[in-house]
Parts: sequence; C-alpha cells; structure tokens
Amino acid sequence: MIGGRRTCPAGAGAAHFRQRPAPAGRGAPGGGSDPLIQEDTHTMAGPKRLLALALAAPLLLSACSGGSDDGGGASGGGSDLSFAVVTHGSAGDAFWDVVQNGAEAAGEDLGVSVDYQSDGDPQRQSQLIDAAVNAKVDGIVVSMANPDALQDSVEAAVAAGIPVVTINSGAEQSAEFGATGHVGQDETIAGQGAGQRLAADGATNVLCVVHEAGNIGLQQRCDSASQGLGTDVTLVQVDINDLQAAQSTITSQLQSDPSIDGVLTLNSAVASIAASAVSTAGSDAEVATFDLNSDVIAAIGDGSIAFAVDQQQYEQGYLPIVMLKLYAENLNTVGGGQPVLTGPGIVDADNVDAIADLASAGTR
Repeated sequence: MIGGRRTCPAGAGAAHFRQRPAPAGRGAPGGGSDPLIQEDTHTMAGPKRLLALALAAPLLLSACSGGSDDGGGASGGGSDLSFAVVTHGSAGDAFWDVVQNGAEAAGEDLGVSVDYQSDGDPQRQSQLIDAAVNAKVDGIVVSMANPDALQDSVEAAVAAGIPVVTINSGAEQSAEFGATGHVGQDETIAGQGAGQRLAADGATNVLCVVHEAGNIGLQQRCDSASQGLGTDVTLVQVDINDLQAAQSTITSQLQSDPSIDGVLTLNSAVASIAASAVSTAGSDAEVATFDLNSDVIAAIGDGSIAFAVDQQQYEQGYLPIVMLKLYAENLNTVGGGQPVLTGPGIVDADNVDAIADLASAGTR
C-alpha cells in the first residue's frame, strides 16, 4: 500500500538511468471572486483525482495483468520503460520528497522504472538531464525553475527523440522547448488568491519571502500576490539552505517595521521559521504560505499559520509518469497544449484535520 492506495507488484527500485534501444522515428511534438479552490476533503474523488484515475486506469490494468516478471528494475508486468525525473529541489526539502513519492508510486503502479534525481544548481541540473539523454531513457520529467539555464539540455533531449514533460515551474517555456506537456499550478492564479485572502483577513503591509534566487515561479507568486492584495508586497530574499539566517532576516524586518501585518512565505519549511520570527518579534502579523508539510499542518491547527496554498505536488510526480507511458506506448499527449493544473487549493482551519493523515503518509 502506498498512501492508502492499492499498488501492483513491481520489481526492485531503479538505481540509475537504464539504457533503452534508440527510438526509430519517434519525436516529441512541440508544442473576480477568490481564485483559490477550497479543497473537498470529504472524498478523494475530486476532479484531479478522477483525472489521475482516468489517465492511469488502462495502464494499471495492463500493469496488473498476468504478464511475466523479467526481474529487472521496477519493471512490473514485463515493461522495460525507463523514465528519469530531474528536479531543482534541495536535499531534504519535504515538498520535493512528496513529488518523489508520487513519481515512484506511479512507477510501481505502472510497472516502469523511475529514477529521481535533483540539484538546486541550474548548471548541475542541466548535467543530470544530459546524463539521462546519454543513458537513452524513454522519457524525462524536469522542473524548470530557471528555464534559460535548462533550455539547451531540454531541447537536446527532444532532438534525441526523448519526450519531456515539465513540472512545477516553466509552464510558459514548456511548449517552446518542445515538451509534450506541463503539470503544475498556475502561479498567477495562486498568487492572486493568496493576496485576496490576506486582504480579506485585513492585511495591508505584507512581506513576501523568496527563498530561491532566480526562481521565476516564486517571483510570479509575489507579483500576483500584490495584484490580489491591491498593493505591492515587500520582497525579502532568504536562503532555503540556511533557515536560521532566514528566521533572523524575517525577525529583523518585523522589528524594524511594526506596521507589517502579513508574512507570505513560498515554501513550507520557510513558513515554520516565519511563524517563529513573528513570535520572537512580538508581532501580530498573519502568516500564510504556499505548500504543506506536517509542521505547517500543525501550525494551521494551532493558529500560528492562517492558511496554506496547496498545489498538490504528489500529482506533479505521479501524473507525468502516466503521461510518459501513454506517449511511449500509444503516442498520446495530455492537455491539448495547455498545462495540466494540480492547484491551487487552500488548506485552513476548516479542512486541515482531514489533510493531516495524508500528509503524514507522504502524499500531501
């Protein structure tokens, strides 16, 4: 069982990129009310869940049918497909752990090999993509926080006949670079919704805490939060790899300007230290965040964080593997040239209890 779901038998997990025969003639084609959705936590059969099931159903039936097991990698049902997932996540980041869980669960469910690797440095991330191309994998999933740095590598993969699905960041550049699809959240809608919610709660002077320099998606969130709030947010740059220093920076901002009444973070780990900074500074500022982890869920429960914008990153790991298998076996594409949206939704005091167990299982 993975996160409470029934899974199909699979072989051992993949270690490194597995080689496949070079494809023959296969190429990847190129390409106001509150906008946040209150999540329906009374059932898991919401629209996005149904999309995942609809995409996966024929593949699950194939993977669970009585084919012989060749004993290789995670290739249940006799499949020899191998997919690489290359993200910009930092080691130990709970958000990206959930993405990895989703990708690996899809690999087990569908009987394909999935190798997940990540590096927050754009140059090293591009090298990981190049390595996957050289290994002749059957498809690549890549997050594009810095599209310019990854463009050559992504386009080289497409030119080699390897389909690419982008996730999380870089939706605007995805089709331009030749990807078959994009899975993620609309950051403009999400940012606007966060700003509107903060405004409804009475905030007028909001810090927007950016934790990764050069990440276009984070800048979009802050810019759009300004639109929703009706006034510019104040950008504060911190380093996700030095949370102690980040907390000190936020504390100093709050102490130097007592009129700050809102702090919007863009990462669940930063949210926790922002809540601590508010307490240390003796501020009454409301803390809100993008993304979930167990600490954020507990903080929403005790009121130290007001709400979280949830992009359901498990789907950002799971759905691209489904999409790549459909493409590899049936030349299907998903989305009709538009991103497949996994968010935004909102988690607050009204629904946090229903989400808590799922987050503990590593699927939210």
